[in-house]
Amino acid sequence: MRKKFIINIIILIGLNLLIKPFWIFGIDRTVQNTVDAQTFGMYFTLFNFTFLFNILLDMGITNFNNRSVARQSDFLKESFSRILSLKVLLFVFYVVLMLLIGIVIGYNRMQIEMLIPLLFNQFLAGLILYLRSNISGLLMFKTDSFLSVIDRVIMIVFCSILLWGNVTNQPFQITWFIYIQTFSYLLTALLALSVVIRKLAFVKPLFDFPFFKTIFKQSLPFAILHLFTSFHNRIDAVLMERILPPQIGAEQVGVYASAFRLLDAGIIIAYLMSVICMPLFSNMIANKQKVNEIVRTSFILLFIYGATIAIASFFYSHELMDLLYVNHIGASPDVYKILMLSIFPLVLTYVFGSLLTANGNLKQLNIIAISAVCINVTLNLILIPIHGAKGSAIASLVTHSFIISLEVYLAIKIFEFKIETMFVVKLLIFVMGVIACNVISKYIPFDWKFNFIAMLVGTLLFVFISRLIKISEVMALFKQ
Repeated sequence: MRKKFIINIIILIGLNLLIKPFWIFGIDRTVQNTVDAQTFGMYFTLFNFTFLFNILLDMGITNFNNRSVARQSDFLKESFSRILSLKVLLFVFYVVLMLLIGIVIGYNRMQIEMLIPLLFNQFLAGLILYLRSNISGLLMFKTDSFLSVIDRVIMIVFCSILLWGNVTNQPFQITWFIYIQTFSYLLTALLALSVVIRKLAFVKPLFDFPFFKTIFKQSLPFAILHLFTSFHNRIDAVLMERILPPQIGAEQVGVYASAFRLLDAGIIIAYLMSVICMPLFSNMIANKQKVNEIVRTSFILLFIYGATIAIASFFYSHELMDLLYVNHIGASPDVYKILMLSIFPLVLTYVFGSLLTANGNLKQLNIIAISAVCINVTLNLILIPIHGAKGSAIASLVTHSFIISLEVYLAIKIFEFKIETMFVVKLLIFVMGVIACNVISKYIPFDWKFNFIAMLVGTLLFVFISRLIKISEVMALFKQ
């Protein structure tokens, strides 16, 4: 099982590493550099606003469905038509409600016109995730891996044409960026739908309201968890834009967006692992199999990844922001430095959150999520007026540290994991080694890019020096 798990992780992450870095650093970053900071700040605020209540598009159905299909494959045939019809009804309700909220809080006509396609994009993105939850629930991980990158491939092609193809005399418009997302999501959704339909005899719309009621009842804990997770992850920019004066608010959101984009990019690897972990954990728990080995492997991989990214971002914040953003504001590196420390606790939640969700510990997870929202909003209200974007970065770090601490405690208690002293020592050796590599690399008298690469090589060596991963295990895997 461990071999199969690692091979599927390699395929999934490998495909995404081929595509998504170019999307993030080539396309997304270029768009942010091309349009002015205030325009992108407005887009980023609206984009985050659509996340606040996007649970209304799903009501926890995707996670519930992923867990159910992994446990009993007949669930797909019995429920697919009904759930698909339900998601269309939820979309109509979501759009109406979000537009009303937007009008009430004072969005102008231009913002509303930009908001409408963003709401449709949220529906398509959620539909893709639901369709992929069926595919991964059936343990078709390779198919799911290819579907995870198709939308980005399409966006890269069309954005590249508009950015560098000299096909128009107009400067790049943020609305073009939004409509390209719409097209790519729509095409990906159709491809995913075709894969799922092949597993079914026939699909037709079916509005079964007693079934809808049953699904709502069963998926409600998942919906609550998703709602509050979205709130503490996405409310920062909305609060900044509303609390601070208009000119300053838009600018600070732009600063925060430049750092948050990289945080969002950094957690992709962890999210992709959770795509495999969630149905795998569900399947193993349902079959009374021990999950210790898979949890340990997942934890080690994400611990190494999260610690490396967080520490490197802290030491090289100015260099990385200067490299990636042409006109970033002076405070951007300080915001980035603090915000990227959040990636360490954040990536680990994708292991322990998936494990606890698969085990059905939704009540405990919801209590943690609600508490996290209270902490995050309180800290933002206190810190934003004083520190602006930096205040939100601090709030994010505290919130995610709080979440992972409780999730680890719960996982240890529920699954009775044994914490070996030597294992903890290995983790500490690795962290200290990464810090040492970063400190030493800053004093090497060469260009910072060479120093950065040297630091990464040193970090890789410490993976094996600490014996978190053994060379013999790596060699054995490749031989198999």
